[in-house]
Amino acid sequence: MILLPAIDLKDGRCVRLQRGEMATATVFNDDPAAQARLFAEAGFQWLHCVDLNGAFAGRSVNAAAVAKIRAAIDLPIELGGGIRDMKGIAAWLEAGITRVILGTVALINPALVKEAARAFPGQIVVGADAKDGMIATEGWAATSTVSPIELGKRFEDAGVAAVLYTDVDRDGLLGGVNVAATADLAKALSIPVIASGGVSGIGDVAALIAANEPNIEGVVVGRALYDGRINAADALRLAHSPQANM
Repeated sequence: MILLPAIDLKDGRCVRLQRGEMATATVFNDDPAAQARLFAEAGFQWLHCVDLNGAFAGRSVNAAAVAKIRAAIDLPIELGGGIRDMKGIAAWLEAGITRVILGTVALINPALVKEAARAFPGQIVVGADAKDGMIATEGWAATSTVSPIELGKRFEDAGVAAVLYTDVDRDGLLGGVNVAATADLAKALSIPVIASGGVSGIGDVAALIAANEPNIEGVVVGRALYDGRINAADALRLAHSPQANM
């Protein structure tokens, strides 16, 4: 199982939110590139990065900070937040971002996601962010009537690399990852699923492994890493254990 440490960017700084609400931002590092190096040195093999300002603005806002992160580490990076057209997708991939996460646009313009997946195979991730079980958009400020499973099904044969499932109601609150919903989504789709939202400790990683759903590819870990609730070495050891890769 892949553990993806999260760097969420607000005004050029590394922050964590609660339920995606910008007013709840806690700053954990003024230097996102330095934070990225810490994660690389800890042994993580991927980095998950979100341009929070961009998610609300509908365009990339923290591009300078992302560029510094990219220059600071050799790890593959997945990036989301405000990327909503082919020009933006291509620009980030050309800049060295490994995978681009498409959230709002996956709901409002699925044809674009399919076009991007054809043009950049294995480099497009669909963001399935759910509030009360339904897909949230526009930086989680709006909620649709589409379920994560329904959204994922729309891209079954499109060639996307993964579906990133975030339980917005749990995000940043350390209340535990939504294992049941993640497993249900993974069972329903042929596309690999990445869990996100609410991870509070190594027990959440163990619970995802215990779900015994091979289609759960990984999990994004944020606040619990920053405040020390998860020890990186212990979590990575568990994620790389035989039972996690059956």
